[in-house]
Formats: sequence, structure tokens, C-alpha cells
Amino acid sequence: MIPEDIENRARNGLATREDALKLLIENPFELFDLADRLRRESVGDDVTYVVNRNIYITNMCKGGCKFCSFNQRDGYILTIPQILERVKAAHEAGATEVCILGGFIPKLDLDFYLDIVKAIKKEYPNISIHGFSPMEISHAAGVCDISTERAFRKLKKAGLGTLTGTSAEILSERVRGMICPNKITTEEWIETIMTAHKADLVTNSTIMYGHIETWEEKIEHLLILRDIQQKTGKFTELVPMPFMPYNNIIGEKMMREGKYGPGGIEDLKLHAIARLLLNKHIPNIQASWVKLGKKLAQVALNCGANDLGGTLMEDQITLASGGKNGEYLPSGEMEWIIGEIGRRPVRRDTHYRECK
Repeated sequence: MIPEDIENRARNGLATREDALKLLIENPFELFDLADRLRRESVGDDVTYVVNRNIYITNMCKGGCKFCSFNQRDGYILTIPQILERVKAAHEAGATEVCILGGFIPKLDLDFYLDIVKAIKKEYPNISIHGFSPMEISHAAGVCDISTERAFRKLKKAGLGTLTGTSAEILSERVRGMICPNKITTEEWIETIMTAHKADLVTNSTIMYGHIETWEEKIEHLLILRDIQQKTGKFTELVPMPFMPYNNIIGEKMMREGKYGPGGIEDLKLHAIARLLLNKHIPNIQASWVKLGKKLAQVALNCGANDLGGTLMEDQITLASGGKNGEYLPSGEMEWIIGEIGRRPVRRDTHYRECK
């Protein structure tokens, strides 16, 4: 049985690093049950999802991250008309959100991102734009010799709804030095995301796990996110992203050693531990069907998660990494997955407001 003092701390948003480590060696199904109870107490039995579309504005990236399979040196950059074609398709499919994704291209300045946002909002003012990474905008601000906060305020004024919480990977300098040495540091990521929050931009938060990090480092990552949320209150959700080992340097090395990324139990433990540590702080934890697969995502909804993610329409990054779960999940199937476990499906917008 889970000790009463640990359960009480988790219920009150005070779970510690030691609590999480202790629960990791207990019966995992007791951990899953606790996480599910905390989820029910915190956000109820609704399971949310969003009708959205990913739009990849480029497949090029100079970041050189060793975990990435989506980093062409020579590729495409979409034009504004090409981006608008994809937004149009999303709009016609009933999407309330487009997620603008790309890579790190040092020559791109802030005007590049502003032009994209302004063009979308001019043609589709009711579509919410969720996009760009903290690292991209931090660099683009530097190219233009303006502060990062001013860059974020310009983007928000132009119509950016929310910033992504990507580039975080694992917030450990040991890990980052091995998997993404050219990316912003842990401290730089924290400073940039807090600057976005200061500029009144809401973001999600992410963790990319299951490669070379330890459980202690995963827990520290979650506690860093909790600390930021206590200061700013601007994280909408946590999106756990299991590492996919195909077509990248880190994955090839792991597979030679007989490791193939996180297993299903590790996936479920991560979602459960996230609920334990983030309870009362970050209310929403996503079970990403495109990463986990539909069946395991459904199980994760019983292990602390309360959101199924988006319909997507495309996911080039997961596909490039060997993902086999598809790139599109229609809302009807989303609602069936949710309803089958006796929960109420709720179509939401980017800010987790129910769409009527």
C-alpha cells in the first residue's frame, strides 16, 4: 500500500523527489491507481482533445540534436501561400488550432515568424496559432538585436496565441551535453520560457524521455516545471513525449545495445509520476496517441492523464523517427476511445475551454 503521508503530500501539491523515487519501486499498479485518483479529484472524469493541424514550415534544422530524425541540411521552407493552403484545409476540417512547427535555422529573423502569424490571422482570424519553440524565438530576437521579451510581445500582438514548450527535452546539463549540445542550456530554456510568460504568452510544457536520462533526471525536470508554474501560472499542460529510436544517432547506439526506447510500463509510470508531482500545479497531462499508440494512450488515461491531444492531420517528426501510429485521428475515433473507458469526451480549444 502507498504510505498515507506520500498520498497526502501528493493530494496537496507537495510531493517530493523522494516520494516519487519511492513510488517507482513499489507495485506500479498502485502508483497508477493513485495517479488516477489524483486526476479524478483534480480535473474530474472529462477527457479533452483538440481539433487541430500540425504545419511543418521547414524540414531543415542546424541544431544537430543526436535524438532527432527530422533535421535535413537541405530541404524546404514553406512560402506564405503554401502555409495558408494548409491552414485552409485545417479550417475546412473544423480545426480551432494550427500548430506551426519547424527547425532551427539561424538565418531566420523575427520578421519571418511575424509574417507567418500576421498572414494566418488576416485570413483566418478565429484560428488559434500555437507555434514556434523558445529556442527559435530567442535566436530570432538576437538576430534583430531586440530583447526576447520584446520579441514575444511583438508575436503576441501579431496574433500568436500560445508558444510551444519544446526545446526542453530533459532539463539536465549532463543529458543536454550528450544529446543536444548545440541547443540552449537548461538555464537559458528556463529564462526564455519565463520571459514568454512575463510577456503574457501561455505555453505548454514538454518532456522527451526514454533515452539516456535517469529517473532522477526525469523527476528533476518535472520539479523544474512545477517551480516555474508556481511563479508564472502560464503552463496549460504537460506533454510527455517518449523517445523514438529510429533514424537518429542516439537511437542507433541504443538499439545496438538492445534498447528500443521506453517500454509501455515506463510510459505509464512517467504519466503517473507527472500527475503525482504536478498535482495542484499543472492540471492537464496529455497522453499522446501519435507517440504511444491509441491503445496505450487509452490506458494512460487511467494512469493520471486527462487529455488525448489533437487530431494533428500530419506529424512528420514522429513519422521520421519510425512512428507507426498514423498522422491523423478523427474526432469521432477520439470520442470512441474516450467513451469506451466510461469517460466524457470534451472537445476543447488551446486554452482548455470547452468548444460548444
